Amino acid sequence: MSESLQDYLKTGQYRLNEYIMELLEKDKMLPDTLAESVMYSMRAGGKRLRPILMLAAFESFGGQGEKVLPVAAALEMVHTYSLIHDDLPAMDDDDYRRGQLTNHKKFGEATAILAGDALLTRSFSVIGQASEIRPDEKVYLMSYLSEAAGATGMIAGQALDMEAEDKESTLYELEQIHNLKTGKLLTYAIVAGAFLAGVKPETLELMKRFGTYIGLIFQIQDDILDVTGDESVLGKPVGSDEVNNKSTYPKLLGLNGAKAQMEKYVDLAHQCLEQADIKSSRLHELTVYLSTRTS
Repeated sequence: MSESLQDYLKTGQYRLNEYIMELLEKDKMLPDTLAESVMYSMRAGGKRLRPILMLAAFESFGGQGEKVLPVAAALEMVHTYSLIHDDLPAMDDDDYRRGQLTNHKKFGEATAILAGDALLTRSFSVIGQASEIRPDEKVYLMSYLSEAAGATGMIAGQALDMEAEDKESTLYELEQIHNLKTGKLLTYAIVAGAFLAGVKPETLELMKRFGTYIGLIFQIQDDILDVTGDESVLGKPVGSDEVNNKSTYPKLLGLNGAKAQMEKYVDLAHQCLEQADIKSSRLHELTVYLSTRTS
């Protein structure tokens, strides 16, 4: 990773963390235990990749100012809610996330479920209350977020992922699962950033394609890290996909085949950016970073 990209990621994380914490600390009406549970997961760290991708897309198309921050914060709330629920015993049954106990292990299943619900619903009010975003823009952003996170997006992908356990999926089926489960929110990040910067509809379509490839790149690298990663770096156990008998790219294609497939998506992602005539190299750099990350 180049020093400039490393600085960009650190600055983005700090900026987003400050903004999100300030938002959540205003929610004085939450019961104490629920508030503690919500803040526990939001403070757990994480790379804030989705909102940073949104910032990068916004800036790459000439966007300036704080207009993008409420939407970036809302997206991270939705992502964190999904992690809390994914970790539950009825789902992936994980004990650790980002190097600490998962929410349900710390606060119990009922409170963890409610914390996830609180973050999901709060995300829409964050966009709705954003003063710098026009009403017509809010309608688009909120509608698109509900689609990306909902029954035709992330939730559908999670359902298909669970159904694929103990089965041998085809490459097409695996792509379908991850386009929905992982790709939809990552695509939302890219498209929302470009939309807020005021790009033309045809450019927005290119960025949707780019977001789809980014989602597949992210997921393949995730699958690879579950085989080859360092648990102390990842902050969660490795090998859980094998234990849960999940369909993964290394399982289907072998480790080298998974890496080759990812490189194809990397090339296609770069092509989308070139067609969009983006002057900044930041999204190109982030594409490479997502395919080589170690955590």
